[in-house]
Amino acid sequence: MALYDEKLKAIADQLKKGVSPQREPVRAFLAWFGAERRGYKLSMTIRRTLNKYNLATSPDFENVWIDRAITFVKAPGGGSEDAVDPTVRLSQLDAANRKPLVVAPDAVLQQAVTQMLTKDYSQLPVMTGTRDVKGLVSWRSIGSRRALKRPCKTVKDCLDDVTVLSSDEPLLSAIGVIAARDCALVQASDKTICGIVTAADLSVQFRLLAEPFLLVGEIERGVRHILHGKFSAQQLGQAKAPGDERQITSISDLNFGEYVRLVQNEDRWELLNLEVDRVEFCKNLERIRELRNDVMHFDPGGLEPTDIDFLNEFATFLRPLRSIGAV
Repeated sequence: MALYDEKLKAIADQLKKGVSPQREPVRAFLAWFGAERRGYKLSMTIRRTLNKYNLATSPDFENVWIDRAITFVKAPGGGSEDAVDPTVRLSQLDAANRKPLVVAPDAVLQQAVTQMLTKDYSQLPVMTGTRDVKGLVSWRSIGSRRALKRPCKTVKDCLDDVTVLSSDEPLLSAIGVIAARDCALVQASDKTICGIVTAADLSVQFRLLAEPFLLVGEIERGVRHILHGKFSAQQLGQAKAPGDERQITSISDLNFGEYVRLVQNEDRWELLNLEVDRVEFCKNLERIRELRNDVMHFDPGGLEPTDIDFLNEFATFLRPLRSIGAV
C-alpha cells in the first residue's frame, strides 16, 4: 500500500471513531504523494484518492498557500470534484501569508526609517496590536509631509490610510486595488493581519506565471511551424483519438497532444526530414504537454526551476531549426 493510502486510510478510520486527525501543511501532504508542488495531474490523483476514502481537506489543498496547514474532514456530498471552488484567492500568495514587520504610531520616525532601510521596504503597517490597524507609513507619506514642512517627529505624523483585504478576496479583484494603492494588508479569518501584498510582490508573482506561459506558447508555435505543410489532411486526421469526429484540414486544427501523436509514427516522422532523434524529440514533447497542463491549471507557486530550465532549453533548440530553414 502506498504511503498516501496508509495515511488517508488511517485518517478516515480516525474520523469514523470521532477523533480529529492531526493537521498537516499542504507541503507535507504533497510529500505523501512523492511531490513537492501542485500540478494538474497530481491534483487529480489526490482528489481521486481523497474521494476513495470519502475525505476532503479544509481549506481545499489547491486553494491555499503551500505552507498553510489543512484539516482532514469527511467529504460533503460524497466528495464530488464539482464542489471545488475554482476561484484563485489572495490567500494563495506567499506574501499574503508572511506576517508583516510593523511599527507603533507613537514610535519616533527614525525607527520606521531605519527598519525600512534595513529591510529595503517601501512601507510599514502602523499597528497597535495584531488586529488594530492605524494606517501605513511609507517613503511617499514621509516625503509628502516633509515637502509641505509638516512636523515629522513620530510615525503618526506621517500616517496614510491603508487598504485591508480579506484573505478570501478573489485575486483578480485584489490586483486592481493593490495596483492603485501600491499595497494592501491581508486579514485572516480571525481578523488578524497575516500579510502585506505590494505591487512589487504582484510583479514577482506574475513573472513566475508569465515566463512558463510565454515559453510554452513559443514552443507550441515553433512545433506547429515545423509540422506545417508536411502532412496531408488524411495524415493529420490520423492524430485524432478514436471516435473523434472533428474535421481536420490543417495543423492548426490539432491540439498539442495530437502534435505528439502525429510525430510518434515513424513513417510520418520521416516526412519532416529532421536529423534529430525521433524518440528523444517525442519524449520532450510529451513532457512539455504535461507542463502545459500545469501552466494552464494555475498554481501561484509556478513551475519548478528545473522545469523552467527545460522549457528554455527546448525553446532554444527549436529556434535554429526555424532560422536555418531545416523545416
